[in-house]
Amino acid sequence: MSSPAATTNPAIDRVINATTPGMSPREAAVYAADIVSRSGTSFAAGMKILSRERREAMFAIYAFAREIDDIADEGGTHDERIAALSEWRREIARCYEGAPRTPVGLALVPAIRRFDLDQHEFEMLIEGMEMDVEGPLVAPSHERLMAYCRRVAGAVGLLSMPVFGAGRGDYEDRFALALANALQLTNILRDIAEDAEMGRVYLPHELLESHGITSRDATEIAVDPRVQDVARELGREARGWFGETQALLTHLNWRELRPALLMMGVYERYLRVMEDRDFAIGAPLKLGKWTKLGIACRYLLAPPRGVRSKGA
Repeated sequence: MSSPAATTNPAIDRVINATTPGMSPREAAVYAADIVSRSGTSFAAGMKILSRERREAMFAIYAFAREIDDIADEGGTHDERIAALSEWRREIARCYEGAPRTPVGLALVPAIRRFDLDQHEFEMLIEGMEMDVEGPLVAPSHERLMAYCRRVAGAVGLLSMPVFGAGRGDYEDRFALALANALQLTNILRDIAEDAEMGRVYLPHELLESHGITSRDATEIAVDPRVQDVARELGREARGWFGETQALLTHLNWRELRPALLMMGVYERYLRVMEDRDFAIGAPLKLGKWTKLGIACRYLLAPPRGVRSKGA
């Protein structure tokens, strides 16, 4: 039986045409680590401070997230992308059966077994990518925006907690979801212009309309001067989620959460820079290497200032 024809999106081809990879678990772990390295993600530094088996588990989770995000963002027809995401849903099921067909799936199996990862969270992450493909999301309701955040960010947070060593529980889950909301809303605010180029505007329609913006054209929204007022208001919501994260940290051991705190530090700095700029919409916001290194060193040594954690 011949393989399906190649598409314009390599991430689609990798899962649709996948067969049992002719590689060892060690080679699969290296494959996942390479995806993380090539991505240039701000989260890589937080992953690297973990022990090898925890680090490899995080690399596998991130590589999976990267693969499905590329399916949603990097081209292909609607039907091709939906089919590829459906195949990833089947691949996750195969991972839990111990019979993956992709290199990333092979890298995920040890993580799933060692840390008892919840299959539902992988499926939730796929649902988030499906929301982008079926959309694109343009001025969703606030409720829909938060449902999206729960899937594309909250699922990763909940998968990460047991890998970090924090486990699962009420405070742990609430911390993961609050931090996920803070990070995702900050990311949305940072990338308003870039997202608009892909036809997406994640700013909720309730906020847009409260400031007189009724257009549903992504480009028109992004260049409307009133969008700065919308961003300022959503920024206050993101700031509130950072505050909630810090409050929940008092019930947890900060040492177990250092990778998450490092991520929090980087994105809190992004938000602070945007606040200092009064949320003016412009070129993509970047933090320098040394700034990120300074944040990493800070959160490796102590919990956030003013927070007394169980592990302090």
